[in-house]
Amino acid sequence: MDKHELGAFLRSRRERLRPEDVGLPSGPRRRTPGLRREEVAVVAHISTEYYVRLEQGRAPRPSGEVLAGLVGALRLTDAEAAHLHLLAGTAPQRDGRHRRDVPASILELLDRLPLTAGFVTSAIYEVLAWNDLAAALMQDFSRLAPRDRNLARRAFLGPEQGRIYGIDEVAAFRQTVVGQLRSTLARYPHDPDVVGLVSELREGSTEFARLWERHDVNVPPALRKTFHHPDVGSLTLTCDGLAVTDRDQHLVLYSAPAGSRDADALALLNVLGPAGVTQPG
Repeated sequence: MDKHELGAFLRSRRERLRPEDVGLPSGPRRRTPGLRREEVAVVAHISTEYYVRLEQGRAPRPSGEVLAGLVGALRLTDAEAAHLHLLAGTAPQRDGRHRRDVPASILELLDRLPLTAGFVTSAIYEVLAWNDLAAALMQDFSRLAPRDRNLARRAFLGPEQGRIYGIDEVAAFRQTVVGQLRSTLARYPHDPDVVGLVSELREGSTEFARLWERHDVNVPPALRKTFHHPDVGSLTLTCDGLAVTDRDQHLVLYSAPAGSRDADALALLNVLGPAGVTQPG
């Protein structure tokens, strides 16, 4: 049970709600945003004193019934409810380190994908494997040290000055990264690589630190991304993310409708190959 994070998470969800969101009268003007602690306690069917202790990190591990009441009272999404259980210590945690070994079947799939840029990321956004079209679209990852293949580090500490591989949706990507990393930290609280990356980003990026304090988890990724590529110009691609559940990894695929100008651009990149890419940074 991570009492400090549990309390901070509960407080952040409480402050986003209004009384009318949970069927309570709004009453007189409020000095602070969100529900009052006693209002959460009423809706969750627990004592105000116990809820205050939960937010302050002084309460023992809550029962399943208490957590269920908090999920309903705070109107948590499925992802937020799962995160709540992780913080409360009532969901399985992964005691070891996150995995970097990509299944052989996924590696074979990457090489067989027609006109689709694909790569695999770890639980902390390390690019672990990629095909030639992904290298041509983004960067030849084989020329980078493993540490420099981390997309989270690149998003917040990279040299691109607000542009990552020429994509337009940088702000949305950063929000997704922070939400996913918060969930990853809850799953791997003892992995030094996970803990170290989060600490590095919090200390090195004011934007990451600001987003981290929001306590959002599992922010949905953008389904389409527009790249501005130095060799083929702008192309808007569909972005699909597939979970490799047994390794806690993701297969990310960029594609375009057949016959479209974007598909033609991908085909040209496929001919140019990784040697043709001259992306900044």
